[in-house]
Amino acid sequence: MINSEPEIKVALLQNYNEAHIAFNERFSLADGSAIEGQFTVRADKGLVGLIDSSGTERFRQKEILLSAAEGTSFTVFDVKIGIDFHWQRSQEQSFRGNLFLSAGSDSSFNLINEISLEDYLESVISSEMSAQAPLEFLKAQAITARSWLVAMLAKKKTVRSNPASKNENEIVVWQDVNDHIGFDVCADDHCQRYQGITRIISENVHTAIKDTRGLFLVYAGEICDARYYKSCGGQTEIFSTAWEDKSPDYLKSVTDNVGQHPPIQSEAQAEGWLTGRPQAYCNTTDKELLGRILPVFDQETLDFYRWQVIYKRQDLEEILRKKSGIDFGTLQNLIPLERGPSGRIFKLKIEGSQRTVIIGKELEIRRWLSANHLLSSAFVVSKTSAVDGSVGSFTLTGGGWGHGVGLCQIGAAVMADKGFNVEGILAHYFTGAQIKKLY
Repeated sequence: MINSEPEIKVALLQNYNEAHIAFNERFSLADGSAIEGQFTVRADKGLVGLIDSSGTERFRQKEILLSAAEGTSFTVFDVKIGIDFHWQRSQEQSFRGNLFLSAGSDSSFNLINEISLEDYLESVISSEMSAQAPLEFLKAQAITARSWLVAMLAKKKTVRSNPASKNENEIVVWQDVNDHIGFDVCADDHCQRYQGITRIISENVHTAIKDTRGLFLVYAGEICDARYYKSCGGQTEIFSTAWEDKSPDYLKSVTDNVGQHPPIQSEAQAEGWLTGRPQAYCNTTDKELLGRILPVFDQETLDFYRWQVIYKRQDLEEILRKKSGIDFGTLQNLIPLERGPSGRIFKLKIEGSQRTVIIGKELEIRRWLSANHLLSSAFVVSKTSAVDGSVGSFTLTGGGWGHGVGLCQIGAAVMADKGFNVEGILAHYFTGAQIKKLY
């Protein structure tokens, strides 16, 4: 385990050929010179160039470090967020800390922010949820995000790739630690949302970071791999449904309520669970509360607890061809083969007139069955018939938003609104884990 605050390298842009940035105050280059104002960054022939507003190239090499004085910031224009999800859009974002430009291929570069972990977390918890959320929730989010990041970086040193089952009839893939090279994390949902000082960093956020500085979730002498997501849909999931076949004791499936609901173990139970609306902390339609806990673009998705997607058969066939590269022919059936205790499917059989393939795990299922991503893999399937007797449409009736493992962000925020403290919130979602100060 660690005993001091680390510096984090966060990729704000990956594999770009050109980007536009502004240094809002003076930044220093390695040769001692200083720059300020608007610049274009452009990759060419394995080098990255820094070009000022007059068109003069001020610096050009494989790597460029621009050092920030305390309190200075830089702005990056047209940053994509929510990449490949239904809320994808571009933003202008501003950041503190150093800026590192690193050439990748002959015609691309990564734009990386170097920043201390605690400063990074101020933005993460303001980007993942609203900075106006209850203080005890923000503390829980800070401890969870801090724990996940440090545990992931330690794991990344020993795990370079993840096993996957890929053959003609079964494709089961997942990604446990990120595969980024040259930086620690990206700035989007693939890792953790990080939008710099673009997001409002409220007094509550400052307090949450200050009060939890150096605090981690620890179990059996190790920092917990503390996962989180938006909504469990009433029951949290186990690790092996989304990632490798292991299940840490602190990531047990728990009911998002004061009682405990039995795990989903059959298709009949899944249908009853997902077509109903059982009581749960994350089962809320209170728009005032959701307005206080969710970022603006997440408020566009208010049917997260229970949802329904209807596809014409031909439309779903086209989505599958595009996302999987497989022509299934006439789509005949979607058959859940294995589910986790929350009802999330981690093995699904897709039957067509030309091909039948088993797909997993949960994220790959979500990717294949939507032009962007399904909210979760917890769904039941129903079909309607066309006049010629073929399938006319598929209806997916589901629940929850995200992989469901660990902290349910909406559930935790509702718990805080009901008066639970950070210790009670984390004890609910991370069975047996302790909160420990490491620096």
